[in-house]
Amino acid sequence: MEDQENNGQEEQSADYRMSLTDHLLELRTRLTRSLIVLGIGFAFCYYFKDAIFDIITRPLTHVLPQKSYLIYTGLTEAFFTYMKVSFFAALIITSPFILYQIWKFIAPGLLPKEKQYVVPFVISSSVLFVGGVLFGYFVALPPAFEFFVSFNNQYLQAMLSFKDYLSLFVTFLLGFGLSFELPIFIFFLTKLGIVNPQILSKQRRYAILVIFIVAAILTPSPDALSQILMAIPLMFLYEVSIFVSRFAQKKKTGSADQA
Repeated sequence: MEDQENNGQEEQSADYRMSLTDHLLELRTRLTRSLIVLGIGFAFCYYFKDAIFDIITRPLTHVLPQKSYLIYTGLTEAFFTYMKVSFFAALIITSPFILYQIWKFIAPGLLPKEKQYVVPFVISSSVLFVGGVLFGYFVALPPAFEFFVSFNNQYLQAMLSFKDYLSLFVTFLLGFGLSFELPIFIFFLTKLGIVNPQILSKQRRYAILVIFIVAAILTPSPDALSQILMAIPLMFLYEVSIFVSRFAQKKKTGSADQA
């Protein structure tokens, strides 16, 4: 009997190791495919690096005074900055494929009820993130940069490092993109039972205060206009989040009743 039990445990261990090996092989396959596509995207973006450079710097160059240029101060700074620009652009372009590979890897381990949320989550989060980036690029960045270069005069001339500008540009747009994920964040907090639409409605005044504090932190310029430009869409998204929370609560209640 003991020998049979030991043999059974060994078979279970062998099955587990085989299952773990399969998962590792699947992970390697998904990572390899993602890296290959990311590499192709990087090569493509680096070939068009000047066009990407023009898109990235357009919000600043439109408000720069004449005879003002972006500069680089280190011998290798321009090369590595172009590499970073190409990588970030490639990551954005190939993100749908990478998200799909992540989905294919985790899908076998999800329940049918959990799987139905994955595709809407990926689509909605991607749309909201891109929407936040576009809002920051077209609406919030121009007045912010106009404020920064307004100090240019006969004694002060703007000579901006592209490395510093890129860091500010990415931080600014990343802040907008992540802040626009608020409805998705609230949806999962509601599903976990941490918040509910009643609490969100009652705490609206405090939420508005927090939104303006977050806007003041995320916006690179201290002028009120840039902060308001970020706070207004966040307040709108907070109201949307209340409706999203109600929807999530109804779904949660319906699932509990069925159970």
